[in-house]
Amino acid sequence: MRISSIVNRATQVNGAGLASNFQGRSQNWNQFANRVSRLASGLCGLGVKPGDRVAMLSLNSDRYLEYFFAVPWSGGVFVPINTRLAPPEIVHWLNDSGASVLLIDDNFAAVLDKIQGQLESLKSIVHVGDGAPPEGMLSYEALIDGAAEMAPLDTGGDQLAGLFYTGGTTGRSKGVMLSHRNLILNALQFAAEVGFRADSHYLHAAPMFHLANGAATFAVTLMAGASTIISSFTPLDTLQSIQDNKINIALLVPTMINMTVNHPDVADYDLSSIRDIAFGASPMPEAVLQTALRVIPNAEFHHVYGQTEAAPVLTALPANRMVNDGPLAGKIKSAGLAVPGLEVKIFDENDVEVPRNVVGEIVAQGENVMLGYWNQPEMTATTLRNGWLHTGDGGYMDADGFIYVVDRVKDMIISGGENVYSAEVEDAIYQHPDVVECAVIGIPHEKWGEQVHAIIRLSEAGAVDEAAIIAHCHEWIANYKCPRSVSFETEPLPLSGAGKILKTELRKPYWAGHAKQVN
Repeated sequence: MRISSIVNRATQVNGAGLASNFQGRSQNWNQFANRVSRLASGLCGLGVKPGDRVAMLSLNSDRYLEYFFAVPWSGGVFVPINTRLAPPEIVHWLNDSGASVLLIDDNFAAVLDKIQGQLESLKSIVHVGDGAPPEGMLSYEALIDGAAEMAPLDTGGDQLAGLFYTGGTTGRSKGVMLSHRNLILNALQFAAEVGFRADSHYLHAAPMFHLANGAATFAVTLMAGASTIISSFTPLDTLQSIQDNKINIALLVPTMINMTVNHPDVADYDLSSIRDIAFGASPMPEAVLQTALRVIPNAEFHHVYGQTEAAPVLTALPANRMVNDGPLAGKIKSAGLAVPGLEVKIFDENDVEVPRNVVGEIVAQGENVMLGYWNQPEMTATTLRNGWLHTGDGGYMDADGFIYVVDRVKDMIISGGENVYSAEVEDAIYQHPDVVECAVIGIPHEKWGEQVHAIIRLSEAGAVDEAAIIAHCHEWIANYKCPRSVSFETEPLPLSGAGKILKTELRKPYWAGHAKQVN
């Protein structure tokens, strides 16, 4: 399994077909493969050798798509950089990975002034913008124009293909090592479950640095389908692109779906071309899902669950189970079944499988599971102990094998000896029509140890108060799970680059002065 081979197949089966479309630039698969080959040759000319890391810090573009295939073509390892990082975090990712080349666009070129003197391994910087490169940078297009085509140098299999760093929500960022086999196998699993086909026209609205979009990137290429790319997500750009380009498949995180289907102008756009929408990265509030099903009735919605360490998809809910009525109903709140080629179990704290419907840690075993963490053998051994990927996520499996994700294990709140999973509380809060965003966290409490606290943004400030939210929750969940306090925000809650609410940031003021964040 070599990443270069899926590009070569695309030229064989659909050479004249659309490969990429971005801001008026389009190319077919023959043209795409030619540019990828010459970009790989240009990288080799900069000194990139097999195993060397090549980073990219950029918004979405057709050049980002080329990067994902040119780097392994050269034998190198791609390192996509989260566009929401602060300069010290960028420095950490570049230095920790040992990247020798950085591709960067105009949106982030100014960051270099803040970090240049701190970079330990970087030798070349390539400007991927359209204009003349800033001083000290090489031109992306000149790099391609000045290079000849070359045969791919990737060997595939367990060869390292990419380093995908986990977000800052779990502490120090870790470089997840994914092989050619990891990425291609999971793309095949993802394609089969979500609906990628030869006639797929995929919309890159989610950030391309994130592996959720990466799974779709490799899946659509496997099928020799088309990619339309918008530089970054906005509801209007997404709606416009779906309509104008007859997009038929997309991946959006729940936050994006929420903003899109609730946009006041959504009814003005023709969304009839959409047939498949995958969502994941965080739980989908049931109220948002019901709105999405109503607004885009032609689409089949696929709930996928996973994490970077699994390249990234672990489970998928069949679209025919995304229903509220009939013989197939009853699974809509689940994350679905293990994807083909993967085994999933639920373990207790002693790594012993628990009975069905008992909450434990979700673990998995399969050929899409990472090689390990970059330069962190001890953490690798802990996460992959006994041959199983320990996800750190709490969940249970029902009698039919469906997985239900209840929360991050670390996000579990223990109040008065009772375990409270914040995702369940958040789902209840989202049922309230005035709630736009919410996050539930544990905060210190002298008597109960921890107290359930909700942080909420309303559609209209002052529409409801704390008492009304708590009373609403009592209608949906058990008393001990209900928030004991509520705070209201007028600005959007902070998000990671993957679209997840940054609970770590929300917790900080409540746990200031505490040596640990559990009570």
